[in-house]
Amino acid sequence: MRRGILTIATVGLLVTGGVTACGDDSGSDNDAGSDKKPKIGVILPDSKSSGRWENADRKFLEAAFKAAGVDYKIQNAQDDKSQFQTIADQMITDGVTALMIVNLDSGTGKAVLERAKSQGVATIDYDRLTLGGSAEYYVSFDNEVVGKLQGEGLSKCLTDKGVQKPVVAYLNGSPTDNNATLFKNGYDSVLKPKFDSGEYVKGPEQSVPAWDNAQGATLFEQMLTQTGGKIDGVLAANDGLGNAAISVLKKNKLNGKVPVTGQDADVQGLQNILAGDQCMTVYKAIKQEADAAAELAIGLAKGERKETGQTVKDPESGRDVPSVLLTPKLIFKENVKDVVADGFVTKEALCTAEYAKLCAEAGIS
Repeated sequence: MRRGILTIATVGLLVTGGVTACGDDSGSDNDAGSDKKPKIGVILPDSKSSGRWENADRKFLEAAFKAAGVDYKIQNAQDDKSQFQTIADQMITDGVTALMIVNLDSGTGKAVLERAKSQGVATIDYDRLTLGGSAEYYVSFDNEVVGKLQGEGLSKCLTDKGVQKPVVAYLNGSPTDNNATLFKNGYDSVLKPKFDSGEYVKGPEQSVPAWDNAQGATLFEQMLTQTGGKIDGVLAANDGLGNAAISVLKKNKLNGKVPVTGQDADVQGLQNILAGDQCMTVYKAIKQEADAAAELAIGLAKGERKETGQTVKDPESGRDVPSVLLTPKLIFKENVKDVVADGFVTKEALCTAEYAKLCAEAGIS
């Protein structure tokens, strides 16, 4: 299923099953958390590919765990696979009863999930599905829809600029991240028919290892050189890669002339949109994602299972993974204010110095 959920509290799809709850020692020893104090471990992937992990996900997960009164530990692997596994091993040794991971790649994630399972620790894939993995739940946004919105956004911006037969370059996300594959499926569904018909011209395409923005800038500079500066639109898979492309366009005095996409609605991406250097972004209400995942993790830590009403098929194992998929939102300059109104970014962080006037013009108060 690919239907989005607006909020867990509103839709009410998480229904507790008939399982052992916290404080009930009468449950089976096989029930996660039945004979242990509930404790949740979370492993975030890095802090350089996107500001969301430390600025949003950590904050919202901590708030949810504190409100529920459960013990927790959140650590960041900083894009180090060895460190990712070390953190997981330590959390399991320290007695976590539920483990939530954002994998760095499916191989590393699968090994960690199997290790947790062997120790009776319940698991959740957060934001990224671990292919061939064994997590009890997967919580994310509908990532093919994210990509579709990116394709639609770029198409609108190219139409608004009146570009004929635009050459469109792709800066895809990390080749080891299943989300990057889903994003590409989404924007290909919009743009490939235009390439096939000759309405658009497919330009150079590169996947950016580990979502590394510096590498993204280098790759895009090579693309621009390769095409003799003839790139009319850039499908960048997130705001960080979008900003990498914009930095190169600025050096060539092409910023604002070449539409660039993004996603995450981070401060830098929104500032680029206000300045006219970025065409659009995709806003994912991280608080909804964190709250949904936290609710499931708290249940698992206490030995509870909840029904989500959704599944996603793991393309590697064929397993239907119980899931929560949330709905993303397309953001252009005219509705940047919606991201501020939702509390995802603050006016103070966004509307600094040269952006103050642009914020006022965009109705951000």
